[in-house]
Amino acid sequence: MGMSTGRVVFVAALEREVAGLVRGWKQVRGSRGELCFVHGAATVACAGMGAARAVLAADFALSLGPANRLISVGWAGACRASIRVGEIVEADVVIDARTGERFFPQMEREIGLRAPVVTVAAPAGRQEKRRLAESYQAAAVEMEAAAVARLAQARELPFAAIKAISDDAGFEMPEMGRFVTAEGGLREAAFGLHVARHPRLWRPVMEMARGSRVAAERLWAAMREVTSLES
Repeated sequence: MGMSTGRVVFVAALEREVAGLVRGWKQVRGSRGELCFVHGAATVACAGMGAARAVLAADFALSLGPANRLISVGWAGACRASIRVGEIVEADVVIDARTGERFFPQMEREIGLRAPVVTVAAPAGRQEKRRLAESYQAAAVEMEAAAVARLAQARELPFAAIKAISDDAGFEMPEMGRFVTAEGGLREAAFGLHVARHPRLWRPVMEMARGSRVAAERLWAAMREVTSLES
C-alpha cells in the first residue's frame, strides 16, 4: 500500500476472531484488558466488543509504537440476502448508525466486496439488518468500525475496515446481552449453560459457531494479504 513507516494496526473485538492468525506472535497485555499481538510489520489489538473497547484496543496498540494505518477487522452480520457466510466485505464507507457520521476508508487494492458497513451499538437481528439495508444500502453490520475510524481521523492515520460475514441476513442472533462483561467479553460458561437449558437455542448457536469458524478463516487470509501488501 505504499507505506513503510510504522506497523499496520488491526483492531478486532475478540481474540477468537484472530486466534489462528496470531498463533506464536509476541503478546503484550495492557492494564485495562487490552491485548496486542505483534509480529513483523503488523500489530493485532483486541479489548472486547463495542466502540469503547475498540478505542481502548487501538490506543494501546498505538502506545507500543508508530502505525501507518488502523484497520478495523472482525465478524459482521450480512444485511443483504445475496451476501453469504464467509464473504469478505471491505467497507467503501463506514456509517455510525447512532450519529449518522460517515467515514471513508483508504484501500488501494480490492480484497473483498466493497460496500457500506454500518456500526451499531448492539448485535443486529433480522429486522434490524433489513432496516439497515434499506436505510443505508448496508452490506454488513458490526459494532466497532466507526469508533476505530473516528480515532484514525483524530490521529491523522489512514483507516480501513475489513469484515468477514459470520451470519447471513436471515439469521436471528440469540440474545446474549446479559452474558457480555463490562470489558466487552462473553461469559462463555454461563452462556453455554443457558443454551444447554434451552433446546430452542441449540440450532442457532451451532449455526453461529459454524459461521464464526468459516468467517474467521477467511478473515485471517484477508489480513495476511494486507500485511503482504504492506511489506
